[in-house]
Amino acid sequence: MSDALAGTDLEIDLIVADYFDMRSLELAGGPFVKSQRNAALQELTGRSRGSIEFKHQNISAVLYQLGMRWITGYKPMSNFQRALVDGVERHIVRNPALFENPISAASAPDLQEPQPLFFEAPPVTAFEAVPPVLERIVRKFDPALRDARNRQLGKNGEERVFFAEQSGLRVAGRDDLARKVRWVSAEDGDGAGYDIRSFDPGGRERLIEVKTTTGHKRTPFLLSENERSFSEERPDAFRLVRLFDFAREPRAFELTPPLDRSVLLKAATWRAEF
Repeated sequence: MSDALAGTDLEIDLIVADYFDMRSLELAGGPFVKSQRNAALQELTGRSRGSIEFKHQNISAVLYQLGMRWITGYKPMSNFQRALVDGVERHIVRNPALFENPISAASAPDLQEPQPLFFEAPPVTAFEAVPPVLERIVRKFDPALRDARNRQLGKNGEERVFFAEQSGLRVAGRDDLARKVRWVSAEDGDGAGYDIRSFDPGGRERLIEVKTTTGHKRTPFLLSENERSFSEERPDAFRLVRLFDFAREPRAFELTPPLDRSVLLKAATWRAEF
């Protein structure tokens, strides 16, 4: 590429396209050599190796805000440039499947056999605001709304927790309680304020609301007013189980009421009445 094209949308588009191509290869388990890809971009753009790597890290930071997986080794660096953010937006608009969850009825795993579910500590509360340069793209590609719309993803997550609860009780020697675990949202429909009725080994109720994402640990999620109010009505039993990285190696953490101690709750919709 000539010097006259350096810094143009075309240059940005080449760097962004190269990043997403490597990302697709990594997700599919395919091989690629970062140094060779970088050298090819140096030839095309006239940029240095370090400049290209920094832009790739910037792209990782944009994907972090969108609740998308980034390339291993390109740690998110949040010194955002508007041109690069716009380039990521252009690429996703042209390839919307990149943002959508890769969980469908056809690809849903068979969860009939108990599978281990690893719980870890919740994220440390930070309440970090979205950088102003990213506000528009995050509104356009809202990861919380994306996950909420994917009913198959939600169903798979609930199923995973349902079997994990049964398995955990059996391991604890409480087959009697394991038989009483109910997948309430599947049997009775939504509206109870939780998805699964389970128990701890001592017999105390666990009323579990499951929130699932293919994104990372800090990906935001939607909470209905019914779910929020139920958490306040039954703080002794309500548990919010957050599943993340679901398409690869599902992990989880658990939140207990009051929820606003752990997450920043914002009004997502408004009810209009006459």
